[in-house]
Amino acid sequence: MAEPSRAVQRSNFEQLKVYQLAEKLADEIWAVVLKWEYFARDTVGRQLVRAVDSIGANIAEGVGRGSYQDNRRFVRVARGSLNETKHWLRRAHRRGLLSREAVANIRPIIDELAPKLNAYLRSIGPAAESRQEPQATDD
Repeated sequence: MAEPSRAVQRSNFEQLKVYQLAEKLADEIWAVVLKWEYFARDTVGRQLVRAVDSIGANIAEGVGRGSYQDNRRFVRVARGSLNETKHWLRRAHRRGLLSREAVANIRPIIDELAPKLNAYLRSIGPAAESRQEPQATDD
Protein backbone atom coordinates (compact mmCIF):
# COMPACT_ATOMS: atom_id res chain seq x y z
CA MET A 1 0.00 0.00 0.00
CA ALA A 2 1.35 3.43 -0.91
CA GLU A 3 2.21 5.85 1.85
CA PRO A 4 -0.18 8.82 2.06
CA SER A 5 1.26 11.95 0.49
CA ARG A 6 2.54 14.60 2.85
CA ALA A 7 2.17 18.29 2.27
CA VAL A 8 5.54 19.79 1.51
CA GLN A 9 6.24 22.62 3.90
CA ARG A 10 7.52 25.68 2.14
CA SER A 11 10.36 27.78 3.47
CA ASN A 12 9.90 31.49 4.08
CA PHE A 13 10.96 32.68 0.65
CA GLU A 14 8.71 30.18 -1.13
CA GLN A 15 5.68 31.73 0.55
CA LEU A 16 6.46 35.18 -0.84
CA LYS A 17 4.17 36.21 -3.71
CA VAL A 18 7.10 38.05 -5.32
CA TYR A 19 9.16 34.84 -5.30
CA GLN A 20 6.25 32.82 -6.71
CA LEU A 21 5.92 35.32 -9.57
CA ALA A 22 9.67 35.15 -10.25
CA GLU A 23 9.39 31.36 -10.40
CA LYS A 24 6.38 31.55 -12.71
CA LEU A 25 8.22 33.93 -15.05
CA ALA A 26 11.32 31.70 -15.09
CA ASP A 27 9.24 28.62 -15.90
CA GLU A 28 7.35 30.42 -18.67
CA ILE A 29 10.56 31.67 -20.28
CA TRP A 30 12.22 28.26 -19.96
CA ALA A 31 9.33 26.67 -21.86
CA VAL A 32 9.66 29.25 -24.64
CA VAL A 33 13.45 29.02 -24.97
CA LEU A 34 13.42 25.22 -25.16
CA LYS A 35 11.58 25.46 -28.48
CA TRP A 36 14.18 27.69 -30.12
CA GLU A 37 16.80 26.42 -32.56
CA TYR A 38 20.29 25.72 -31.23
CA PHE A 39 21.93 29.05 -32.15
CA ALA A 40 19.14 31.13 -30.57
CA ARG A 41 19.10 28.95 -27.43
CA ASP A 42 22.87 29.08 -27.11
CA THR A 43 23.13 32.86 -27.47
CA VAL A 44 20.04 34.82 -26.45
CA GLY A 45 18.35 31.90 -24.71
CA ARG A 46 21.25 31.10 -22.40
CA GLN A 47 21.54 34.74 -21.30
CA LEU A 48 17.79 35.13 -20.90
CA VAL A 49 17.39 32.00 -18.77
CA ARG A 50 20.34 32.95 -16.55
CA ALA A 51 18.91 36.43 -16.00
CA VAL A 52 15.37 35.28 -15.23
CA ASP A 53 16.53 32.46 -12.94
CA SER A 54 18.63 34.99 -11.05
CA ILE A 55 15.54 36.95 -9.98
CA GLY A 56 14.13 34.20 -7.78
CA ALA A 57 17.57 32.97 -6.72
CA ASN A 58 18.47 36.40 -5.34
CA ILE A 59 15.16 36.74 -3.51
CA ALA A 60 15.80 33.34 -1.89
CA GLU A 61 19.40 34.15 -1.03
CA GLY A 62 18.46 37.51 0.47
CA VAL A 63 15.93 35.90 2.80
CA GLY A 64 18.56 33.42 3.93
CA ARG A 65 21.24 36.00 4.70
CA GLY A 66 19.73 36.96 8.05
CA SER A 67 20.13 40.73 7.96
CA TYR A 68 17.92 43.45 6.57
CA GLN A 69 20.86 45.05 4.77
CA ASP A 70 21.88 41.83 3.01
CA ASN A 71 18.28 41.01 2.11
CA ARG A 72 17.78 44.48 0.61
CA ARG A 73 21.04 44.17 -1.34
CA PHE A 74 19.98 40.85 -2.88
CA VAL A 75 16.52 42.20 -3.75
CA ARG A 76 18.26 45.06 -5.57
CA VAL A 77 20.28 42.48 -7.49
CA ALA A 78 17.02 40.65 -8.29
CA ARG A 79 15.62 43.93 -9.61
CA GLY A 80 18.69 44.30 -11.82
CA SER A 81 18.16 40.76 -13.09
CA LEU A 82 14.57 41.64 -13.95
CA ASN A 83 15.83 44.56 -16.02
CA GLU A 84 18.36 42.27 -17.71
CA THR A 85 15.54 39.82 -18.43
CA LYS A 86 13.56 42.64 -20.06
CA HIS A 87 16.60 43.47 -22.19
CA TRP A 88 16.97 39.89 -23.44
CA LEU A 89 13.22 39.64 -24.07
CA ARG A 90 13.46 42.79 -26.22
CA ARG A 91 16.35 41.22 -28.16
CA ALA A 92 14.39 37.98 -28.58
CA HIS A 93 11.32 39.88 -29.77
CA ARG A 94 13.29 41.97 -32.25
CA ARG A 95 14.91 38.82 -33.61
CA GLY A 96 11.58 37.12 -34.15
CA LEU A 97 12.06 34.50 -31.44
CA LEU A 98 8.93 35.25 -29.42
CA SER A 99 5.47 34.35 -30.63
CA ARG A 100 2.50 36.58 -29.85
CA GLU A 101 1.30 33.87 -27.49
CA ALA A 102 4.63 33.90 -25.61
CA VAL A 103 4.52 37.68 -25.28
CA ALA A 104 0.90 37.48 -24.09
CA ASN A 105 1.92 34.97 -21.40
CA ILE A 106 5.11 36.73 -20.27
CA ARG A 107 4.11 40.39 -20.27
CA PRO A 108 1.44 40.19 -17.51
CA ILE A 109 3.84 38.35 -15.21
CA ILE A 110 6.50 41.04 -15.66
CA ASP A 111 3.89 43.79 -15.24
CA GLU A 112 2.92 42.26 -11.90
CA LEU A 113 6.41 41.28 -10.76
CA ALA A 114 8.16 44.63 -11.21
CA PRO A 115 6.00 46.65 -8.77
CA LYS A 116 5.84 43.74 -6.32
CA LEU A 117 9.64 43.55 -6.29
CA ASN A 118 9.82 47.27 -5.51
CA ALA A 119 7.17 46.93 -2.80
CA TYR A 120 9.02 43.97 -1.30
CA LEU A 121 12.24 46.00 -1.21
CA ARG A 122 10.44 48.84 0.61
CA SER A 123 8.99 46.36 3.12
CA ILE A 124 12.35 45.00 4.31
CA GLY A 125 13.99 46.32 7.43
CA PRO A 126 13.37 48.08 10.71
CA ALA A 127 12.31 51.29 8.93
CA ALA A 128 9.54 49.28 7.24
CA GLU A 129 8.41 47.98 10.63
CA SER A 130 8.17 51.53 12.00
CA ARG A 131 5.90 52.48 9.08
CA GLN A 132 3.40 49.83 10.16
CA GLU A 133 0.16 50.92 11.80
CA PRO A 134 0.81 51.76 15.49
CA GLN A 135 -0.52 49.35 18.10
CA ALA A 136 -3.21 50.52 20.50
CA THR A 137 -1.94 51.23 24.01
CA ASP A 138 -3.61 51.36 27.38
CA ASP A 139 -2.84 55.02 28.22
